[in-house]
Amino acid sequence: MVNSTARLLSLATRKNGSLIVSSSSSSLARRSSLCLGNLSTNFTGHSNSLDSFYSTTRRWNSNYPAHEVVGMPSLSPTMEAGAIASWNLEEGQSFGAGDVLCEVETDKATVSFEAQDDGVVAKILAEAGPTEIDCGVPILITVEDEADVDAFKDYVVEAAAPAPAAAAAAAPPTPEPAPVAAAPTPPTPAPVAAAPASPVAAGGRVVASPLAWTIAKEKGLDLSTIAITGTGPEGRIIADDVKEYIPMEATAAAPAVDAVGAPAAAAVAAPSIPAPITHEHYTDYPVNEASIATANLLAHSKQTIPHYYLTVDVTLDSLIDLRSKLNANLDEESQISLNDLLIKAAAVSMKSCPSANASWMGDKVRMYNSVDMNVVMGNGDTLYAPLISAVDTRGVKSISEEIASNLADIEGGSINESFTAVGTVTFMNLGMYGVKSCAPIIRSPQAVAVALGAAENRVVPKEGDIGEGDDIYDTKVMLTATLSCDHRVVDGAVGAQWLSAFKAAVESPETLLL
Repeated sequence: MVNSTARLLSLATRKNGSLIVSSSSSSLARRSSLCLGNLSTNFTGHSNSLDSFYSTTRRWNSNYPAHEVVGMPSLSPTMEAGAIASWNLEEGQSFGAGDVLCEVETDKATVSFEAQDDGVVAKILAEAGPTEIDCGVPILITVEDEADVDAFKDYVVEAAAPAPAAAAAAAPPTPEPAPVAAAPTPPTPAPVAAAPASPVAAGGRVVASPLAWTIAKEKGLDLSTIAITGTGPEGRIIADDVKEYIPMEATAAAPAVDAVGAPAAAAVAAPSIPAPITHEHYTDYPVNEASIATANLLAHSKQTIPHYYLTVDVTLDSLIDLRSKLNANLDEESQISLNDLLIKAAAVSMKSCPSANASWMGDKVRMYNSVDMNVVMGNGDTLYAPLISAVDTRGVKSISEEIASNLADIEGGSINESFTAVGTVTFMNLGMYGVKSCAPIIRSPQAVAVALGAAENRVVPKEGDIGEGDDIYDTKVMLTATLSCDHRVVDGAVGAQWLSAFKAAVESPETLLL
């Protein structure tokens, strides 16, 4: 029993990079059984308790009384690091099982770290503050006897390295800081020198989570030189910021220009895609950075956003009549499509139901004043969702012209900043592919996404008075609209309200003029 328990503890401590030193096998057996008892309880309890077990190690040393070194806990499946928002106990204070030791701030929320056993706080190894600490790094020492507290007054743990050093270890290896004033031409793709710097701390260190550093390293990015805006607490760069960032490759032959003179939305050539790699039984097709960034964003969104879906059928006859009347006054090259009118109807619905035009911010819901819509267009490696700003205040003709311009940019192989920006809602129309309905993935941090199916003739019961001998059925042009909702922001009643507003706007299109 002792050997199997010791092996279990060895596995737990190896995860946190810690070491257990025992002064006697009997002491190990006694304390190992204690930990094993806690472990069996944790398996039937909340998963956070199990994570807390893994982040706690017991140490024995001939120079110190028996004690526990508690590591930064992993309080969620995706948590890589956290910051201590506040300590609820001071050194020398006793605590019981279930008492909150401290508040831990993650990328998404502030979570209470509860004690799993009785004890006394002997030494606090990490001060409260915005500095991130990797999961498993020691933050606290506890003892069972209050008389043992004084023995740890000058206690130092080698594993409890300062947070800046831990962040530096996670950062991509760079022999020297990248120059700020000069703009050398690197052999690999790099952002334009005119880009604003990433958020930095007082010591010149870029403030980013360890997971953000890891993802940046995998993508070949240097957070100290690229133009990326952090959306975490106090402007800290988090993993989502790196996943959503798409570097714009400058033309190799273009001379360096002053930052002030460069237009903010200058179009750049789309990055080239490597040739397919053929193997004996399969072929690998590399994808561009934009596709990788989109895939990472959607995968993260699907895993972290509680999706649910609402569907409604809408009649298009009135909207088609309005389109015919509008196009009668326009030339052939300026014709308005049915899709343009549906985009406007979706924007009007967002204004009618402002609770859907919002984002989940961890401890609050942020509601936006403007409806900025990502309209999905293209396919495969040319699949983009360019941003159309302030759709709710624009006319249908203006929306149509911008969509046509975006399509031309995609066909021409050039994109601008609007192609990578994220708005407040995503709109996609799969009707051209004959798809009847679609449940779209929400783009974080948006709260809703709307997808439309194909317009088709459907036989429906005839409305109004039906005379004797009249046909009781009628034929209408209809489509199915599906709204994906983030249940943290948009509940079922709000989602139904949005679809009701969309149905009213499509079936009574004169309201689009209001």
